[in-house]
Amino acid sequence: MSKNYRIAPSILSADFARLGEEVRAVVAAGADWIHFDVMDNHYVPNLSFGPMVCQALRKHSTVPIDVHLMVQPVDALATAFARAGADLVSFHPDASTHVDRTLQLIAAEGCQAGLVFNPAEPLDRLEWVIDKLDLILIMSVNPGFGGQGFIDSALRKIEAARRIIDASGRDIRLEVDGGIKVDNIRRVADAGADTFVAGSAVFGQPDYAAVIAAMRRELAAQPA
Repeated sequence: MSKNYRIAPSILSADFARLGEEVRAVVAAGADWIHFDVMDNHYVPNLSFGPMVCQALRKHSTVPIDVHLMVQPVDALATAFARAGADLVSFHPDASTHVDRTLQLIAAEGCQAGLVFNPAEPLDRLEWVIDKLDLILIMSVNPGFGGQGFIDSALRKIEAARRIIDASGRDIRLEVDGGIKVDNIRRVADAGADTFVAGSAVFGQPDYAAVIAAMRRELAAQPA
């Protein structure tokens, strides 16, 4: 079955000295979304960027901005990013005191809402909030740093999340973030993912369009 795949390059791996130019270049190269990895040096041991950067880049992007919050607490920044121009805002359930309320806050700002699951975190929360989700993001690396290798156990979790989405009958995107490359994107798609975050695999290469085209060729191939 052919899927409506999305490739979402992460600007965490872009050249921070020329982010506007990088966003325009990767959109021109065929990116479907722009992925923002927001880190607070509290929930994760790294610091990236805040809502002002999102607001500044909004005019450089003709595609949706997909914000992944690795922050604690969540609510104030979720609202700030929504108001700064984000189209999707996702967060880690263990970083929010009240997951249901945070999802409602994001939706109230006119944004799509998502939950993010770390490699060792179970999917149990989905049973209670599946009706409020537009996105489920499975981490295939531990959050905090770009350039890490793919954790293979994530494939089983992707399969489990796909079963939950299909059983719900809802239109929920299943995104995967961490170690996605041309040589493994097909396996991740076969497990059930339809949206792929790629950082260093895209921004670390000299020709963004060539990498994105190679990923699309893999996704268009018949399942193994």
